[in-house]
Amino acid sequence: MATAAQWLAGARLRTLPMAVAPVIIGTAAAFEVDGTLRWGRALLAAAVALLLQVGVNYANDYSDGVRGTDDERVGPLRLTGSGAAKPGHVRAAALGCFGAAVVAGGVLILVSGAWPLILVGIAAVAAAWGYTGGRRPYGYLGLGELFVFLFFGLVATLGTTFTQVLQLSGPAWVGACGTGLIATALLMANNVRDIPTDREAGKLTLAVRIGDDAARASYVLMLTLALVLPLVLVEDYPWLMLVLLVAPLCVMPSWTMLKGRERQALIPVLKQTGIVNLIYSALFAAGLGVTVMMRQ
Repeated sequence: MATAAQWLAGARLRTLPMAVAPVIIGTAAAFEVDGTLRWGRALLAAAVALLLQVGVNYANDYSDGVRGTDDERVGPLRLTGSGAAKPGHVRAAALGCFGAAVVAGGVLILVSGAWPLILVGIAAVAAAWGYTGGRRPYGYLGLGELFVFLFFGLVATLGTTFTQVLQLSGPAWVGACGTGLIATALLMANNVRDIPTDREAGKLTLAVRIGDDAARASYVLMLTLALVLPLVLVEDYPWLMLVLLVAPLCVMPSWTMLKGRERQALIPVLKQTGIVNLIYSALFAAGLGVTVMMRQ
C-alpha cells in the first residue's frame, strides 16, 4: 500500500503552478475591466484548476502504468508503474479529483451565472481523462501540447475572467496565450525527457514525432513567445513590461534543455518552468493592477 508521501509524490506538486497561473492572470484581467476583486470566485476557479491538474496527474499515472509505458521511466515516482499502489486505487483517486472539480465548478457557475461554461467544464474533464486514458488517448498521438495550450491556457484563463465579469478583454486573451505557452513548454520538457521510453512503448508524443533537437528548441521558442506576447499591449498597458523581469529565470531551464543530454538532468526543468509560469502570471497581474491604479 502506498504511503501518504508516495501519494503526494504521485500528485506531482511541481506541476501545480501550471494550474494556478491562469487563474491569477484571469482574475487580474477581470479586475482590469471593472476594478473589483472577486476573491470567492477566484478561489473557486483555483480549486477547479488544481483538482483537475492533480486528477490529470493521477489519471496519467494509472493509464500509462496499466499500458506499461512507465515500466522503465526516468523521473519522479509513478504509483502504478512502480507497484506502490494498485491501479484501481490510482484510478479512484483520479476520478475523485475530477468529481470534486465538477462540484467546485458547478458552484462557480451557479454563483457567477456563466452557464455556457457547463459545456466547457464537461470538455475539460473529458480532455483530462483522454490525455492517456481511453482507447485512443490523444497524448499518444502527439496532441498533448495542443490540449494543454487550450485547457491550461485559454480555457483556464478566459474561464476565470468570464466567471467574474461575464466578458473577455485583450489582456485576458494575451495572458491566456502567454501562460498557455509556458504550460505547453513544461509538457514538452517532460516529453523530451521520456523520448526513449515513450518511443519504445509506442507513445508518439510531439517530442517523439519531431525529434530530440527540434523538441528542445521548441521549448525555448515557447518561453520566448510568452515573454514577447504582452509587448503587443504596452501602448495601452505599459506596465505589462514587468513580465520581462522573468526572463533571467528562463535562462537556466532553456540552457539545460539545449545542452543537457542526460535525461535525468531534465527533471529540474519541470519545477523551474512551473516557477517561471507562476512568476510570469504574478508580474502580468501586477502590470494590470498598476494600470488600473494609474487610471484612478
